[in-house]
Amino acid sequence: MKLFSCQRCGTLLYFENTQCEICLSILGFVPENASLEALVPAGGDSWTAVAPPGETFRFCANARHGVCNWLVAAERHEAYCRACRLNRTTPDLSIAGNLQLWRRLEAAKHRLVYGLLRLGLPLANLIEDPQGGLAFDFLAANAADHWRNVSTGHMNGVVTIDIAEADDAARERQRTEMQEPYRALLGHFRHEAGHHYWERLVRDGNRLESFRKVFGDERRDYTSALTAHYGAAKETTPPCYVSRYASAHPWEDFAETWAHYLHIVDTLETAAAFGITIAPRVTDAREYATAIDFDAYCPPGFDVLGAAWHPLTSAVNNLNQSMGQPDLYPFVLTPAVQGKLRFVHGLIHTPANAPGTTSMS
Repeated sequence: MKLFSCQRCGTLLYFENTQCEICLSILGFVPENASLEALVPAGGDSWTAVAPPGETFRFCANARHGVCNWLVAAERHEAYCRACRLNRTTPDLSIAGNLQLWRRLEAAKHRLVYGLLRLGLPLANLIEDPQGGLAFDFLAANAADHWRNVSTGHMNGVVTIDIAEADDAARERQRTEMQEPYRALLGHFRHEAGHHYWERLVRDGNRLESFRKVFGDERRDYTSALTAHYGAAKETTPPCYVSRYASAHPWEDFAETWAHYLHIVDTLETAAAFGITIAPRVTDAREYATAIDFDAYCPPGFDVLGAAWHPLTSAVNNLNQSMGQPDLYPFVLTPAVQGKLRFVHGLIHTPANAPGTTSMS
């Protein structure tokens, strides 16, 4: 994730900020150029950016709920921003606690959308593209609707997220019961988006043969595979997979690998924004030295990502251990897993989808 600065006073700003703490300027995010803009009122519901060329915007309609800080160009007719137009179903706000859960869901979803747009990937809602669009249903099984079985998943371009995943305590219980070393709300969004892009880029992109060489044959019965996976004893992650769940079926392997690739590039962008350099003060530690000074969303090649990722994760794991915390990054990227990540990298960085610094339109 990029860092930003207030155009009025120069204060350091972050992606979710809605107001500068120093000059109190109202802030809004412009997805077309990935900028966080300081704004001044322009009459009615319009705002003008402080920085040239001083464009005029409206806030997304979801800003009134405190769940979105993205902007829509004033001349456009959409009430919702690029990210919120992907919503098909949102939580029932008449139920106590749902607004807070929705805010957490939107924070994760907006980070997902930021990454997808930075990568220049095709991203339309189901109204714009009924055949290849993407939509989100945020659902809950509650007392008034207990007949409904809500499961986080993806089907035909629709990502369903159980809003209980936004409850930290409930998610931690699930993580412990499933014996997962990592379970995060953003991870769910990136994983389910992986299923969507498997359909768009692999199935519809005539890449099934190359996919099967790396991940296996997805024609294997999915329901039986999941039944066998959940029925088996919990064991350590097989060396050919990024997570234990990835071993259940080639579709899940791809989605887990896709999510992991997005984790890597977004974390490396954040590290680069902070100017992080790893230079261990011990002898013969050259493999742990790196300067993260490149755009991870548009790197010179996959090897550059890998060369920076290993030293960075080693450093952050040791920092966590110094605080008595478990590893922040509890994964081992074996050569087989790196090969799968390389496949995802190549899938994204094709001529048709080559990202650039202004690819968020």
